[in-house]
Amino acid sequence: MSRSVFIQQIIDAAKIKKRNIVLPEGSDERVLEAANIINQEGIASITILGSNPPITAAFSSKGWSLEGITVINPENSDKLQEYADAFFALRQAKGITPEQALEAVKQVNYFGMMMMHAGDADGLVSGAAHSTADTVRPALQIIKSMKKGATVSSFFIMDVSDKTFIFSDCALVENPTAEQLADIAVDSAVSALAYDIPPKVALLSYSTYGSGKSEMVEKVSTAVELAKKKVAEQYPDLGIVIDGELQADAAIVPGVALSKAPDSPLGGEARVLIFPDLNAANIGYKLVQRFAGAGAYGPILQGLNKPVNDLSRGCYVEDIVGTVALTALQANH
Repeated sequence: MSRSVFIQQIIDAAKIKKRNIVLPEGSDERVLEAANIINQEGIASITILGSNPPITAAFSSKGWSLEGITVINPENSDKLQEYADAFFALRQAKGITPEQALEAVKQVNYFGMMMMHAGDADGLVSGAAHSTADTVRPALQIIKSMKKGATVSSFFIMDVSDKTFIFSDCALVENPTAEQLADIAVDSAVSALAYDIPPKVALLSYSTYGSGKSEMVEKVSTAVELAKKKVAEQYPDLGIVIDGELQADAAIVPGVALSKAPDSPLGGEARVLIFPDLNAANIGYKLVQRFAGAGAYGPILQGLNKPVNDLSRGCYVEDIVGTVALTALQANH
């Protein structure tokens, strides 16, 4: 799979940062191939979690070098007890025992999160062989949200031809309330800015400006007003433009926008698309990925203290490479 201009720019920027990114899924061949590419190109410093002999054998059979890559088996790591004690301290109020903490930290995703918690890694990318829940649960328990009670959500960066879009929320919040939808919209706009994507945000619906009437439409239109208020209060100088509710074609096709929503400040040039629920978002990104051959990078999580990012279990090797680079750019000391 050839790289787009966008993702190559992200990779070039990641090379400068030199972050340490954990890949917990050392048993997945795609992860190992991606780790080799990342290492050879100097995109990030990589730590692979898993059993050392099979990983070493896999690299040797392909003629790849492990020089520059750290391989850790959580079950016999000299950090295991230290991480288990720290995890117990974090979760004892929830009723966990020291023995349960030790068993939990032997699991690769928990061990990787504890590496980040201890400052031994800058970011983590998982999901090629784990469900989203298996990645997100330990992140919420260990890394936690930036603000207590804040919405933790996700987005995909969709690389379509000569344009790059953000689709949100495609992986986490199943049926967001209007308040959650507003949070997702604003957080996605800020995330867009981090990757030089114009923060032109459309909250999508089957309705444009009240052409349809239902509770679903009302939720989206309410979220638009809440999101605009939040931007005005918190991010007045970032150039964020939010509009909705809009049908997808009115959001991204200027000619359709001129007909359906002539007063929209987006003018059919939205680059951040906020879907009304997880069904629509997940179906939408997969259709664009498969039918249009778009690069789909993510799910990228937003709202956490440190970058933890998920992969689709149907991901390609280059999706992993790109997501690691995107994660490296999220990681700030």
